[in-house]
Amino acid sequence: MAHGRDRILVTGWFSFLHGEATAGDVLALRRVEKVLRDAGLAHDVVWSPGFRADGTHFADVDPAAYSRLLFVCGPVHGPQVEELHRRFAHCVRIAVGVSVVDPASPAVTGFDRVLARDGTGAGPGLDLAARAPLLPGVPVVGVVLTHGQHEYGDRRRHAEVAAGLTRWLAGKDCARLELDTRLDARDWRLCGTPAQLESVLARLDLVVTDRLHGLVLALRAGVPALVVDPVTGGAKVTAQAHACGWPAVVAAERVAGGPEQGEPEHGELERWWRWCLADGRDEAARIGAGFRAADAVADAADGLVAVLGATAGGTGRPPEA
Repeated sequence: MAHGRDRILVTGWFSFLHGEATAGDVLALRRVEKVLRDAGLAHDVVWSPGFRADGTHFADVDPAAYSRLLFVCGPVHGPQVEELHRRFAHCVRIAVGVSVVDPASPAVTGFDRVLARDGTGAGPGLDLAARAPLLPGVPVVGVVLTHGQHEYGDRRRHAEVAAGLTRWLAGKDCARLELDTRLDARDWRLCGTPAQLESVLARLDLVVTDRLHGLVLALRAGVPALVVDPVTGGAKVTAQAHACGWPAVVAAERVAGGPEQGEPEHGELERWWRWCLADGRDEAARIGAGFRAADAVADAADGLVAVLGATAGGTGRPPEA
């Protein structure tokens, strides 16, 4: 961390020990950082160790190294903000893009200037996040996992697979969306109809799943699926991938670690991730279109009418000639 006589320290609620960092907070910070960079003003940002363990934290900061302090976004309220005034009393302190809850509180009056977004009696101002620099897009990934399927007994690796997958996904630069194929018209967090779920799936770039219907519904929507079979040796998920002609299937043993195996290697997941987001897009679209084609691959329902005719009368045997 560089020091200087006129260096600026940038803080906010994202800086405090137990502070939360919302997307809006960080985008507001990015807007302020761009203004500072464009003006050639040297600055450091303080992060909550709970959000960025590798960042600069208040425990690392020498207040004497700074001449000005900026507090960005959020409400200007409470003892944590008041403590900033005491610790950085020698600094010019400015709040920018903040909400003023109580104009008379020490948290507010301790600032030399308050460039508020609301609460001062003047008209509301635009939130800083609105004009933050545009960010590159990332893949939107639906995550469809199951913890059931007890019928597989001691071959079940569902818990280990889910733990391994989610640890790996946490390190991927993507927008993760947890989904469930279970329908419930009374629970707003779940889809109430298949059409609702399909509408979500169709807007994704990729589905990561250990469920048979996670695979099938993704391909039906023309979306690639990175599939892990959660049963040792493979079971219905692997079988269905073969039936669909879908290659991106990983065995449970390659994802689930354990006390003896240690942390699994994720090379196979990484390889299929790259394939799904490249060539897999066209392949999924081709397979999905094939499901709807007039000459689609046969399924069990194609033979149903013949079986029903052969068992007319409910005897389970062909009718008498």
